[in-house]
Formats: sequence, C-alpha cells, structure tokens
Amino acid sequence: MIDFRSDTVTKPTKEMRDIMYSAPVGDDIYGDDESVNNLEYFAITRFNFEAALFCSSGTQANLLALMAHCERGDEYICGQNAHNYKFEGGGAAVLGSIQPQPIENEQNGSINFNKIAAAIKPDDSHFAKTRLLSLENTIGGKVLTLEYLAQAQDFVNEHNLALHLDGARAFNASTELKVDIKEITKHFDSVSICLSKGLGAPVGSLLLGSSALINKARRWRKVLGGGMRQAGMLAAAGQYALENNVNRLKDDHANARYLAESLSALKGFNVDMSNTTNMVYASYVEGFDIADIAQKLKQQGILISPSKQLRLVTHLGITRKDIDTFINVLSAHV
Repeated sequence: MIDFRSDTVTKPTKEMRDIMYSAPVGDDIYGDDESVNNLEYFAITRFNFEAALFCSSGTQANLLALMAHCERGDEYICGQNAHNYKFEGGGAAVLGSIQPQPIENEQNGSINFNKIAAAIKPDDSHFAKTRLLSLENTIGGKVLTLEYLAQAQDFVNEHNLALHLDGARAFNASTELKVDIKEITKHFDSVSICLSKGLGAPVGSLLLGSSALINKARRWRKVLGGGMRQAGMLAAAGQYALENNVNRLKDDHANARYLAESLSALKGFNVDMSNTTNMVYASYVEGFDIADIAQKLKQQGILISPSKQLRLVTHLGITRKDIDTFINVLSAHV
C-alpha cells in the first residue's frame, strides 16, 4: 500500500530488523537491559541533557514530562493545536490532575507571548498554579524558528516557568533549519523525541531532562504501567534510527514539496504551500465526496485519511514514483 495517512506507518527496514534480532536484552525495571541503557546514554550525549528515559510512545513521554513538572492542581500552557492537549486523550487532566490552558496558535504555529503572559495565573488560592509552557516543533508541519525558541526561553525565565518541547518531529525542524538538533533542544528544560515517526523505528520515544526530572518521570512511568522488561529490541531499533535515519529526512521534505506542487496542479484543490517539512495540507471545492474518493483510492492500493482539510504525509515508505501514482489515480476521480 502507498500510505499517506501519517509518518507513524513506517516499517522497520531489513537492517533495523537485523539489529533488533541480535540486540542484547535484560530486565529494564532492574536497569539490566543493555540496549535500553545504551540508547539512554546515547541520547544524553546526542541531545546534551543530564538524563534520558525510553518510553513506549510520544503520548507517554509528554504525559510523563507534564506530571514530572507539575503537581495535582497545577496548570500548563500550550497551543490550542498542541498534540499533548488536543490529541492525547486529555491525559494531563485525566491522569495527572493538571489543568491545560490552551491559547490559539498563530498562523506560523507559534504562540503570542503577550497572550501567554495574560494567561499566567496570579499567586492566589482561587487559581491553579501556572508551572509550565509547552511548545511543539514542528507543529502541523510548520517550523518554529530558533529566534522564537530563544525568546520563549527568556520568557519562561522571566516568569519563573519551566519549558517543555513536544519534539515528536524535532528532527524535521532541525533538518529544515539546517542546524544540529542541540540548537533546538538547548532552550528547553525537557524534550520528548519520537523514534517511530519519520525516523522509522517501530515503537518508542525518549524523554530528556535533568536527572531529578527523569527520576520523577521514571517513577510515574512505572505507576502508569509503562515499565517495560526486555525492551532492548525496541531500544536498539530506536538507536539505529537516530544513527541512520536523520539525514534522509530531507528526502521526505523534498517529496512533500513535490507532492504539494503536483496536487496544486489538479483542479479543485487549494494547497497550503507554506509548510516546508513532510506534511501537505489541502482543502478542496464543495461537492467533492472525499470519503468516496478515499475508498476508491484504497481499492487501488493508496491510503489517505479523508477529512475536511486533507493532510498527506511523506516518510521513508513514500517514493517520488508513489507520488506520481497517487496523483495519476486521484486525477481520475476528481
């Protein structure tokens, strides 16, 4: 299948599977899994943090960060479109008793600092305590600039807040900005990094932060049922992804631009050309039955997620030839 639904659909390559098969394993709860230990140590050096924690998913890594930064009844501020607010099941509120304070994202994905400042609660028993600002980079395929991240760091320091990065696709951001990932992560007190999207590992995310924060997060991971035993095969895949699949993200970005240009040439589609990473967003004229079109595409081996705003995602499973096939098949149905 040619699958444009998300970069979460990537599958391990043969080389990654070989690494997984031979990975040494142990009981990670006891700290005995060599491959998990190697991944966490590698991440400490790669991202320049004191400590790292291997997690089962980005949702779990973000939740652990929120619960490690905040106590019951505290509040975190994020964007209205933030994944850890909108698409992670309300975990902060449901499981952490942490109040989210979402603020409308600007067109470029940023959050206006004046609006954030206005949302910070006073030190008064009537209000939740504002503890944390959470940003996402990339967000909806858009890249937050290094200048904005530096301003965010100055802002939280001024207002005595912590700063978390949902970096599910942070390597897509660093690829587009043409900088090392540390130039992004250095501004944050904690960072989550997804290994199973564009990087192509089958499972897993990393949470990075201070030793104290990660110790607290490790305890919460156990409480939430996220402690894994012989997880080394998954950790080995994650380390392989970090070592081998970062540089190729530029191919996904180039393919996304090609896809956007090709789709915009079709009658009836209005493509957002401002996205520069691996996501293409498009609207379509009224009268299109996108669900019916999606079903017809599926019958011909192509998967999309039908929605009011169409999102198409490129990844290591999508080639330029796949895009041409998609456009040719789609053009026959619109």
